[in-house]
Amino acid sequence: MSTFDPATLEALIAEATVDAYGEEEQLTGLFTMIEENLAVPFITTVLGVEVNVIGVDLTGDGRVVARCARGAVRQNIGVLDLPLPEPAPEGSHWIEAYRHWTR
Repeated sequence: MSTFDPATLEALIAEATVDAYGEEEQLTGLFTMIEENLAVPFITTVLGVEVNVIGVDLTGDGRVVARCARGAVRQNIGVLDLPLPEPAPEGSHWIEAYRHWTR
């Protein structure tokens, strides 16, 4: 559940999509804000295992994913499924805006 009120999230979405025409460009705008503002790397726990989030990507099928690493193992996890640590990394409010936009 987001700690941000809907009006704040709507303002973030408007900022990210100001020049966007259509859903694909809106997605790209939101991804860009996440990529530019999310402070990486950071450590979080996925299924009881500590992983290092080393970046984000936009997949060919239109999903924003976190690039996670544990040693030599790498795996992408959808940012909407990624548990954020406490305190959340700087810029994580853009993930909440993206979550709000997907609804």
